Amino acid sequence: QVQLVESGGGLVQAGGSLTLSCAASGSIFSTNAMGWYRQAPGKQRELVADISTGGSTNYADSVKGRFTISKDNAKNMVYLQMNSLKPEDTAVYYCNRIIRTGSSVYSFGPWGQGAQVTVSS
Repeated sequence: QVQLVESGGGLVQAGGSLTLSCAASGSIFSTNAMGWYRQAPGKQRELVADISTGGSTNYADSVKGRFTISKDNAKNMVYLQMNSLKPEDTAVYYCNRIIRTGSSVYSFGPWGQGAQVTVSS
């Protein structure tokens, strides 16, 4: 069973930057689209960025222009570069495999432990 491990979270001031990493236990990124999700306290988990097997990307409006998703198939890694961070970006961030059908996106497989990102004002 594929395991995903997120890392790179931390505490940063508003306007700062962080890069999250997602490592997979197997070679899945060349055959699966991947997404970065986040879940803030008391809120539902939401998709913030995804990348297809071919490298096409999509972003939630709330992070467009500030976050960049990328991947390295050879290293089995997916990244989320986060710039101009805002206090409302505070959440636990997760990566997972996704399936995109039209405008709908579904995650599948087990979730990792996530990476806590805290942005102070």
